[in-house]
Amino acid sequence: MGNFYSNHFIQSEGVPQGSVLSVTLFIVHLSQILHRLPSSVHGNLYVDDLQISCQGSNMVLIERQLQNAVNKLVAWCNNNGHAISPEKSRCVHFCRKRSIHLDPVIHINNVAIPVVNEIRFLGVIFDRKLTFLPHVLHLRKRCERSLNILKVLSRTSWGADRTSLLRIYQAVILSSIDYGCMAYGSARPTVLRRLDTIHHSALRICSGAFRTSPVESLYVICHQLPLHLRRQKISALYFFRAQSVPKHPISQLTFSVFLRRLYAARPSHILPFCERAKMLLHDSDLNNVSVQLSDFFTFPPWEIPQFSFLNPFSGFDKSSTAPVTFQQLFHHHRYQYSSFIPIFTDGSKSDGHVGCGVVSPSDTLSYRLHNFCSVFTAELVAIFCALREISPSNQRKFIIYTDSMSALQTLSHYDIQMHPVALKILSILHFLRKEGFSIIFCWVPSHVGISGNETADSVAKFASTFLTQDIPYSDVKKSFVSHLHATWQNNWDLQMNNKLHFVKPFIDMWPILPIRELDVKLSRLRIGHTRFTHKHLIFGERTPVCPTCHTDFSVTHILIECPSFKSHREYHFNSPSLTLQDLVGEKYHPNIFHFLKTIGFFMSI
Repeated sequence: MGNFYSNHFIQSEGVPQGSVLSVTLFIVHLSQILHRLPSSVHGNLYVDDLQISCQGSNMVLIERQLQNAVNKLVAWCNNNGHAISPEKSRCVHFCRKRSIHLDPVIHINNVAIPVVNEIRFLGVIFDRKLTFLPHVLHLRKRCERSLNILKVLSRTSWGADRTSLLRIYQAVILSSIDYGCMAYGSARPTVLRRLDTIHHSALRICSGAFRTSPVESLYVICHQLPLHLRRQKISALYFFRAQSVPKHPISQLTFSVFLRRLYAARPSHILPFCERAKMLLHDSDLNNVSVQLSDFFTFPPWEIPQFSFLNPFSGFDKSSTAPVTFQQLFHHHRYQYSSFIPIFTDGSKSDGHVGCGVVSPSDTLSYRLHNFCSVFTAELVAIFCALREISPSNQRKFIIYTDSMSALQTLSHYDIQMHPVALKILSILHFLRKEGFSIIFCWVPSHVGISGNETADSVAKFASTFLTQDIPYSDVKKSFVSHLHATWQNNWDLQMNNKLHFVKPFIDMWPILPIRELDVKLSRLRIGHTRFTHKHLIFGERTPVCPTCHTDFSVTHILIECPSFKSHREYHFNSPSLTLQDLVGEKYHPNIFHFLKTIGFFMSI
C-alpha cells in the first residue's frame, strides 16, 4: 500500500488478487460440485450460487434424498477447501396444497436449514406457490423509485429530449422488468398487469403526454411495445436461442402425456415456459421451424481460420463506371487465374421466394430455401453448396466468385458468434485445404454483364428444388419480430375512435423535436389530449364548450373546424381547408406553433 511493501513469499497455488483468470478458474473448479449430486436430485449453479431440488409426492423420501445430497456437497467442500454456510442457506417447500405435506428438515453440519415462504435466486423471487406475486411487487416498488430519475431530468417545458429519456428508461427501468420475465411470465395476468402502471407512467413522462391520454396512444407515440407483447417477444426469442445452442438445458425438458392431459383438463393453470413459447408460435408460421445449431467450438483458439479474398475491381465505383469496364477488368483477371476453375454463386430473395444458385463449367445447381431466410443467408448457403460440390472433385484449383461483399467480409472476421452457415463454410474450407485443395474467393459486381454471375442470379431466382436447411437464429428472430409488429399493428387498427390513430394510422418511428417544450406540445396535439380540453376529467368539471359553435372543445375543433380562427388559419397556413395530418402529422406544418400562440392556445396545451 503506497510506499509500504509486504514480505516476499512464494505463491504455490491460486492466482494474484484481481486477476482476470480468477473467476474463470473458480467456475471451472466449482462446477465439479454438481457431479456429486445423486440422480434423483437436480442442481443449478451460477458462479457460487447453488440451488438443488427434488420433486415427488412422498415428503419422507424427498427429505432423505435432499439430506443425502447435502451431505455429499458438504463432504466435497470440506475436501476442496470450501464451506457451505447454514446461515446463508434457505429451504422452500413448493406446493400448491395447503398443510397436506409437512415441511422438510434438512441439516448442514447439524444445523437445520430454515424453511421460508419465498427465496431470491439470481434476482428472481420464487414463492412457495409460484405465483410470483412477491417478485412483481418487489419489482414494481424498485421501479417506482427509479421513475424519479426521469422526473428529475425533465418537465413538460424543459429538460432532456424524448429520445434520451426513452434510452434511460430502457436502460434503468425496462431492463429490470425484462430480466427473468421468462420465469415470472407464468404468473397470472392480474399479477403481471401490476407492472403496466410503471410502463405507462414512464411513457407519459418521456412523451410529456397528458394524464388522460389512452395507453394505446402512449405505446405508439413512444414506439414501445405493450409489456405483454414485450414478454412474448423476449420469451419466444429466448426459446429460439436455446434451440440454436447444442445441449441447452431447455432442450432436455419434456412435457409428459400425463401433464399434457392434466393441463388440458385445467385450462386455468399456466403452462410451463416451453409450452407457453410454443403456444405463442402456434398462430404464426414459426411453430414448425427448426433453428440451426451454432457450434461455438468449431475451431480451437490455436486454429482460428484465416480467410482472404480478391477484389480486382477496387477503386471503381459501380454508379459511375460503365459495365463494359467491369467486363474488361474481369477478363483480365480471368487471364491471370486461368488455371483455376471458376465457380459462380449467388443468392436471391423476393416476395415469397428465397433461392441460391451455383454455376460451374460442368454443372448448374439451384435450391430453394425457406421464405424466412434472408438474402445474406442465401448467399452463404450458395457458397457452402459450391464447396460441397468441390469436395469429391479430382481437380484441386478453384476460384469462387460471389457478388456479396457482406458474406466475404463476414468470413474474413472469424467470431464464435458468427453466422452458423459461415462457420460451416470455414469448417469445410479448412478440411479441403488440408486435402490439398487451393481455393480462392473473389468478389464481382452484380448486374454488369459478367456472364457467370448473371447465370447464377437467374437460376437462384427460379430455383424450385427445396434444400433441407435449418433456419439461422438471426433469420428466425427477424421473422418473429415482424410477426409481432404486425400483431401490434392489427391491434392498433382496431382503435378506430382513437384520436392519434387518425393522425398516425401506421406504427412507425417519427422524428422527435429537440426542444422539449415543443415536442411535448406536438405530442399532446397528436394524441388529442391537452390540459385545456381534458383537465375537466381530472377535476370533475364540465366539458369546455366553444361559445361560437356551442360544441365541446377538442384539438380538431380548434385547429380545423372553429370558424373563429378561420382568418388566422388562412394567414399562417395559406389555406382555409387543411386536415389534421397536414398540421400535426409526421411532417407537421412549420407555422403550427405560431398559429397556436396567435389564438392564445399555446400555453393551454
